[in-house]
Amino acid sequence: MTPSLLAMAGLATPMAIRVAATLDLVEHAGPSGATAEELAAATGASARALECLLDHLVEVGVFAAGSGRYRPTDLGAQLAGDDPAGIKPLLDIRCAGGRAELAFADLLETITTGASAYERRYGRGFWADLDTDPALRRSFDAQMRWRFREQAPQIAERFGWGRFRRILDVGGGNGTLLEAILLAHPEVRGEVLDLAPSADAATERLAAAGLADRARGVAGSFFDPLPSGADAYLLSDILHDWDDDHSRRILARCREAAAPDGTVVVIEPVRNQGSGAAINLFMLMCFAGRERAVEELTALAAGNGLVLRTTTAVSDGRTALEFGVA
Repeated sequence: MTPSLLAMAGLATPMAIRVAATLDLVEHAGPSGATAEELAAATGASARALECLLDHLVEVGVFAAGSGRYRPTDLGAQLAGDDPAGIKPLLDIRCAGGRAELAFADLLETITTGASAYERRYGRGFWADLDTDPALRRSFDAQMRWRFREQAPQIAERFGWGRFRRILDVGGGNGTLLEAILLAHPEVRGEVLDLAPSADAATERLAAAGLADRARGVAGSFFDPLPSGADAYLLSDILHDWDDDHSRRILARCREAAAPDGTVVVIEPVRNQGSGAAINLFMLMCFAGRERAVEELTALAAGNGLVLRTTTAVSDGRTALEFGVA
């Protein structure tokens, strides 16, 4: 049966689910459930309005109702912050991921001008938004940890990191990927370069993993000159966050810092190789960035004196492109 276009376009359900996540309704209801009045008291919401929301969530199978009480279904339980699915930060509009999704309401701006809808909605770009709100940045770092919880070990095992004595993970957040690489390759050392809050978090994470003697976080920006002398400069899930001009600048900094025989490793969800149209649209809307094909990434790198050596599938949906200095 062909789905109804109107049903596909409806905003009531996705917004209701996001509000439920933001109000912590699953946690407040618990397995035994709660009345609308009890949930309103716990969340500071209007009881009458909340009941309307809950009734819709019952209709779509996120909550169940009985004896005046609302309880989460197995489906709705995924909205709990401690659920293994880990999707709540992507829906909770207090978090970086959930907040970004709301900018889809201004998608017309992006499609007509090519500019970021996020910036139109919030008055500043995504990264500037994180810089002004430590809670948002923490939520983004947590989202990246969740995103790479399974992929980081795969990337560490499926690529030849052991041939590099020192790796600089450029824009590496709180060090999730570098930690996995160093644990899998005891002879390798490395640093995570990112803005100060994330770099500090990386230092703490790496120390907690017993890697303080081999790794640390370094505060800096990938638009500024990078520390020189690393054998490999790693850009993981970086370039798709930026338009071509900014991506070229990032690659240029890596090329400047790399020794004559240095390597730049770009790990990305490559277009048409595990990267779907929906995430491509999100990258455009949020960052004015995009997913790129191997040929496009190769062309960007070539403009900075980097030559593609190999491509390797390193995890489900991600490819490593290894570039050498021309």
